[in-house]
Formats: sequence, structure tokens, C-alpha cells
Amino acid sequence: WKLSMYFLKNMPMGFINGLRVTDFTDDTAIVTVPFNYWTKNPFRSMYFAVQSMAAELSSGVIALEAVKNAQVPVSMLVLNMKADFQKKARTKIKFVCNDGQEIRQAVAKSVETNEGQTVTVTSTGYDMQGDIVSVFNFTWTFKPKNK
Repeated sequence: WKLSMYFLKNMPMGFINGLRVTDFTDDTAIVTVPFNYWTKNPFRSMYFAVQSMAAELSSGVIALEAVKNAQVPVSMLVLNMKADFQKKARTKIKFVCNDGQEIRQAVAKSVETNEGQTVTVTSTGYDMQGDIVSVFNFTWTFKPKNK
């Protein structure tokens, strides 16, 4: 319920598209997105933009938690994104990011050095058969906020 309200307020397209954080630990986040009227394109597969949104969220929730737990306020931003599409997405897709440790280390180093740090993380999208449909690499940047 709280996540739906967060999406409605801060990520309305995520709310409309039905994004769900289905698993979240210090190191891993899993986000699902359904294949439905709102997410499919005229070619009967999922829009790449919808996949991008879900993939970003799988790394972003880990980054948000790391920033929230930092000793000082830290800004975060996606600096770069690369995607490889390997198969048409025609079912519900699960995006998995397992790079929580790398994200926390980048946030900690930015706080320690008071300088911006970047980290590139991977989010892999799987269809309901377990096949990889897309692989996203996001470069996040973290920097302590000026007081």
C-alpha cells in the first residue's frame, strides 16, 4: 500500500505501468512489470521505456536505501545507461539487480572523500520462462550535498 502511494506521488508512470518491488535486501532488489495494455507496444512486445523504468528501479531502490542510511545527505543521479535487448518481452518481466554492495561502497566512499563517486550496476530482465530478455547497465553517481 505504501509503495503504491509512493509511486502515485513520485513515479506516476510506475504506478500506471504496475511496477512492483517484489524482493528487497541489502544486496538484491527485484522489480516486476506486467505485460498488459499499458506496457505493450504495437509490435506485441513490451515497450523498451517500460523495461528501462523497471530496470532502473531495481538498482534505484538499493541506491535510495544506501543514500538514506548515509551519515550525511548524498545526492544521486543516473549518469549513463546502456541496454541490450535479447528477446521480445511478451510476458511479465522480472528485473534483478544484485549490486547492492557496490552501490553502498560508492556511497560510503563519496561520504569519506567528500567527492563524487560513480558505480556501474547491472539489472537483468527475465521473462516467465526464465529467459533473459534484456540487460541494463546503469552508471549511478553519488556526491555529498553541500551544506
